[in-house]
Amino acid sequence: MTTPIPQFKNDPVVVLILGLLTCGLYLIYWNIKAAEVMNAVAEREVISQPIAIFAGCCMPINLYFYYLAGKDGLPRIYERVGEPDKDQSTLLVVLGFLFPMVAAMIVQSDINKLYK
Repeated sequence: MTTPIPQFKNDPVVVLILGLLTCGLYLIYWNIKAAEVMNAVAEREVISQPIAIFAGCCMPINLYFYYLAGKDGLPRIYERVGEPDKDQSTLLVVLGFLFPMVAAMIVQSDINKLYK
């Protein structure tokens, strides 16, 4: 039995703007919703709820969140939409450290591919 994929389609620019306007608080909500989608697509827990919550306010956990998303979450999405598999974990960790909202934009862009 496949798990239904939660609806979470946002324009990546909206993720950036809301992240900046709320000083990053929106990213806590975004982390939770993105983790729900990746967990549903993988049909297992790739990113746990506590990691998704604390990633919004603790830098090492934030980097771990993006590592898990790039290593386990996004490859399942690529597989689901029929794109070639690629490991984006290094890119997302570096961007998560320097510009977390840009890393979130990349992940949101890939999540949006599920809803085309």
